[in-house]
Order: sequence, then structure tokens, then C-alpha cells
Amino acid sequence: MEKNSVKVIAENRKARHDYTIHETYETGIVLTGTEVKSLRAGKANLKDAYAAITKTAEVYLYNLHISEYDHGNIFNHDPRRDRKLLMHKKEIQKLIGKTKEKGFTLVPLQLYFSHGLVKCKLALATGKKLYDKRRDMAARSAKREIDRAMKERSR
Repeated sequence: MEKNSVKVIAENRKARHDYTIHETYETGIVLTGTEVKSLRAGKANLKDAYAAITKTAEVYLYNLHISEYDHGNIFNHDPRRDRKLLMHKKEIQKLIGKTKEKGFTLVPLQLYFSHGLVKCKLALATGKKLYDKRRDMAARSAKREIDRAMKERSR
């Protein structure tokens, strides 16, 4: 058996570009059988997904698109239904306090299988301004140039 049995299903690459990530949490997710089968086939999209805390102190994931299972029948799931995330009460209370602060939001970063269970990596994030995005892109470009120059020099 593998030590690190984690298989990434879907990743929200745009999230790291649009948001500054402050903290991440690993959460479980409540799914139906046909949803799990679709996820095993890799048919998920996190592009427009976001999480929110309800009045009953539960965390839900909205706009996560899991395609209908190909071999499903009339009991197939709704692709965009709201899905409950499983977290400890202390973590939820901490998130309630943080999300009430200005600018904080909950963004899903990844969906993955961990030891046979579907997990969601959830991030507490703030939105980046356009100038922050440009600064990050410039820094990344400069680092790439430095690395390229160092590689050429070492030859």
C-alpha cells in the first residue's frame, strides 16, 4: 500500500491568481454514489465554486459542477447541487469569525481522493487587486529570468 495515496481530481488554478491565500483547511464532502463515480472518472469543475457558512453553522459548497454519471439511471444527481462540507465545530466557529471580517471569503482549491475518501482543500482568502496580480506576474517573470541566467552560467 502506498504511503501517500492522494489523487487530485480537480484543481482551481485561477484561485491562486485571483486571491491571496491566508489559511487552508482539509474538509470532507457529502456526496451521493453517482457523484463519486463521476469523480473517479475525473469529471469535476471547480471554476466558479465557492463556499459559504449557513445560519445553522454549516459549511456548504456552491456551484461545484460534477457531471452526471454516464451509466447512471433516473437516480442520477443534479450536477450543480449544493454540497455540505464536513468540518469540526471549532474550525467552523473560527471561520465564522474570519469571514465576518472585511474581504475574507472561502474558496475551494482542490478536490482529491485521500485514502478512498473525497476531500476538498478549502482556503480562507482575500481578493487581489489588479496591481497585486501584475506585481506577482512581474516577480514570477523576474525569478524565471534569474533561474534561466543561473542555469546558463553553470553550463
